[in-house]
Amino acid sequence: MLNSSSSSATSASFAFNIRSREAAVDIGGKTLSAMKSILCLFVLMIYCAACAHSNSAQKERESNMNEEKDIPVVYTALGDSTGVGTGAKEGGGYVLRLFKRIESEHPQSRLTNFCVSGATTEDILRGQIGEAINSRPTLVTLGIGINDIGHGMDVDRFARNYEEIISRLKRETTASVVVTNIPDISFAPVVFESQRAATRRTVELFNERIHSIAKRYEVAVVDTFTETHNMIPTHPEFFSEDGFHPSDAGYEYWEKTMWPAVKHAIDQRR
Repeated sequence: MLNSSSSSATSASFAFNIRSREAAVDIGGKTLSAMKSILCLFVLMIYCAACAHSNSAQKERESNMNEEKDIPVVYTALGDSTGVGTGAKEGGGYVLRLFKRIESEHPQSRLTNFCVSGATTEDILRGQIGEAINSRPTLVTLGIGINDIGHGMDVDRFARNYEEIISRLKRETTASVVVTNIPDISFAPVVFESQRAATRRTVELFNERIHSIAKRYEVAVVDTFTETHNMIPTHPEFFSEDGFHPSDAGYEYWEKTMWPAVKHAIDQRR
């Protein structure tokens, strides 16, 4: 049997243990709460850092895009009257219309248009190609062949001339080159009905050589033949008053047909 002194000591010890446990629980709760606060703060810091990184990356992308847009294009055009714009009343031919589109996306771009009415592949070799190379272009378009056909040049001679033009552009410049094949001129009002089938076949033979050469030199070809073959029968307004050259509407359609290939050629250099 315990005496009163021992009983009092036991009670005091029991009370102390209870108070100690209560204090521990209280301290533990405060510690847990503090840990939760720290964890939330840590998560918030990570989130803020991620947002800052994302915003920085977005700004960097936007800056790069603006820099790319600001890089001027040095555009040099080789070809015949369609590059000059014969038949148009305003807005020029496909060359000037393409350049306006280029300039809107790449300010400070420069155009050098060597196209001449009546030019053939031999005229380009004699009077255009050297100056074109010296212009240090980043983009070259070539539209030639209609007058070669009109002057009775045979397809083999045309192909030799055409390949020399392309090979020099690829060898002596770093420009992206976009060419157009010959449109289906058999629908032109000046072409007699009896001559249309033969004219179309001749154009197709010349275009076969253009495509073969372009493929060999990895040059982009805009298929104006198929476009004109499909569109002109229902769009006689695409011809100008002379019955042969494109009208303003015709050149506008020509530019729209060429633009995707031209834009791709420009973007590839970025």
